[in-house]
Amino acid sequence: MIVESPSKAKTIEKYLGRNYHVVASLGHVRDLPKSQMGVDIEHDYEPKYISIRGKGPVIKDLKKEAKKAKRVYLAADPDREGEAIAWHVSHLLGLNDDDKNRVVFNEITKDTVKQAFKSPRSIDMNLVDAQQARRVLDRLVGYSISPILWAKVKKGLSAGRVQSIALKLVIERENDIKKFVPEEYWTIESIFKHGKDKFKANFYGLDGKKAELKNNDQVQEVLGKVDKKKDFTIDKVTKKERKRMPAAPFTTSSLQQEANKRLNFKTRKTMMIAQQLYEGINLGRKEGTVGLITYMRTDSKRISKVAEADASKFIHEEYGEPYAIIKERKDKNQEGAQDAHEAIRPSSVFRTPASLKDILSRDQFRLYSLIWSRFVASQMTPAIFDTMTVDLSQNGVMFRANGSKIKFEGYRKVYQSASDKSKKDNILPDLAEGDGAKLQKNDPAQHFTQPPARFTEASLVKALEENGVGRPSTYAPTIDTIQRRYYVKLNGKSFEPTELGEIVDNLIQAYFPDIVNIDFTAHLEDELDNIEEGNENWVKVVDQYYKPFEKELKSAEDKIEKVQIKDEPAGMDCDICGAPMVIKMGRYGKFYACSRFPECRNTKPIVKEIGVICPKCKKGQVIERKSKKNRIFYGCSRYPDCDFVSWDKPIGRDCPKDGHFLVEKKVKGGRQVICPNGDYEEDIQK
Repeated sequence: MIVESPSKAKTIEKYLGRNYHVVASLGHVRDLPKSQMGVDIEHDYEPKYISIRGKGPVIKDLKKEAKKAKRVYLAADPDREGEAIAWHVSHLLGLNDDDKNRVVFNEITKDTVKQAFKSPRSIDMNLVDAQQARRVLDRLVGYSISPILWAKVKKGLSAGRVQSIALKLVIERENDIKKFVPEEYWTIESIFKHGKDKFKANFYGLDGKKAELKNNDQVQEVLGKVDKKKDFTIDKVTKKERKRMPAAPFTTSSLQQEANKRLNFKTRKTMMIAQQLYEGINLGRKEGTVGLITYMRTDSKRISKVAEADASKFIHEEYGEPYAIIKERKDKNQEGAQDAHEAIRPSSVFRTPASLKDILSRDQFRLYSLIWSRFVASQMTPAIFDTMTVDLSQNGVMFRANGSKIKFEGYRKVYQSASDKSKKDNILPDLAEGDGAKLQKNDPAQHFTQPPARFTEASLVKALEENGVGRPSTYAPTIDTIQRRYYVKLNGKSFEPTELGEIVDNLIQAYFPDIVNIDFTAHLEDELDNIEEGNENWVKVVDQYYKPFEKELKSAEDKIEKVQIKDEPAGMDCDICGAPMVIKMGRYGKFYACSRFPECRNTKPIVKEIGVICPKCKKGQVIERKSKKNRIFYGCSRYPDCDFVSWDKPIGRDCPKDGHFLVEKKVKGGRQVICPNGDYEEDIQK
């Protein structure tokens, strides 16, 4: 039996016993050559596959083991990519494509794997053709545009269908931020007293109609109408019971988003750990190696009947009948979802995170807990809230108070999303229509509308999914590629386009508009799905997309002029040869270099001074640096003579208690100045 990874092979071999030998292909064994296009455009886009360099020993071992075996089974992952791997392995081993030697399973557990062997099938060429169409089209686009970017802009650049759209989305968001004009608005939050109880209410409107306050004059006009000696009358009290439904189990996209928000995991890290959980973890003598979650590349929210029944049993036993749903829930999939697999869930709901805490690594435990709790919550009853809305008025000035109180936890007993956690009970006193309430205090506040937020990894994945661009397996490598090419950079958790990224995007927008046309690319995903279902011919689909692109390509080669990324004067001289230093654009951003390059190869990183003298040596400047993991830290400019380093930003003052330097630190709800050495802290405004 041939699978992709050694860890998956070890897990499965233990289930199948002595009659089976499970070996790993270590991913793909054949691919298009790196040194050339590898696609025969004149002959129906025939791909020229070759054995991947370095895979010779693996292929040799596979052939050797296949010769010894009475029968060979192919058990790569249950998706297009896995089907293609099985097909390539079958070709190298000279197997018959019509043989029923393909086994697929959605989770790596003993029963599921053994069940898969009862109904093997032949290789699904529709799935292979869908993967082949994507691979060929991506190669045609990438290997056609990239040489132009190399010649006209800079060596080492690349362009691709999905990465170009991801870059476009980041740049469009940045342009929206630059164009944004803040608008002033005001709020009035007031404290009222009813009997002994106090509660907060906000200005709502005038004469029964909602009104906005755009400046201080309007605020003063409203406050001028209020008679502080008179009570406000409670005009209306609305009490309702509101239900909040649990979220569906995770898809690849929603898992990547929530892991980024809750666990601060990058998309690549999330997928790597999920792969480990899927392929199998050794749980000790009693259970051996078991796959803990179902297949993690899916855009379906569907759950099997067996998993639903197990969840219902677990919830009844653990939390009681009121927490278990009676009706089967039906979650609507994202438009265009393939629904080939279940949603991501634990392979056994009875394997609780607490029971695995001592076995899993910290990151594995955190991700498994997230997947387990989200699945269990999805099979639980809604949370129920009592809500209360109170309208108060005096002289035509209307305030509104909103209160809510959780009545029944429901699914929230197990799982709360990032947005759930930020919402707290706001309990209002027992108020009745016709009652009076005395105004105690007004707190008018000026605000300005905020520009749209820059994309984080989570929100960029969400945007790609909403626009129908790419598939679950493509999000992580796409985001990784635009960072490695230095088209975007991370500022904290947010993406900012680089100068290089903007140059590349402008060229592609001008000369290859279809590549960055979201509707065009999303339609291609639908076509690939049609190929998978056997409703389209892959060659025709590639042809209808490549023909217009080919015309754009010929036009671009003639019209694109060489882009000069000019060096900026650095304002200092080289400390080796005395020539002026310049600021150059490199693969990882800007840096100082000698203008006499290549005769003089002196280079220096560009460092950012924060205007604070080093608290340790009192001679150097504190500068902002970046770690290997792109995390900002602060160090002395005289390093290695001075080894001062701090993750938090020094502010240039000493602690009044013990004389240690103070730092600015991010805390929940804002930032504070603290002493790392003691218990001194002060508000950031001071």
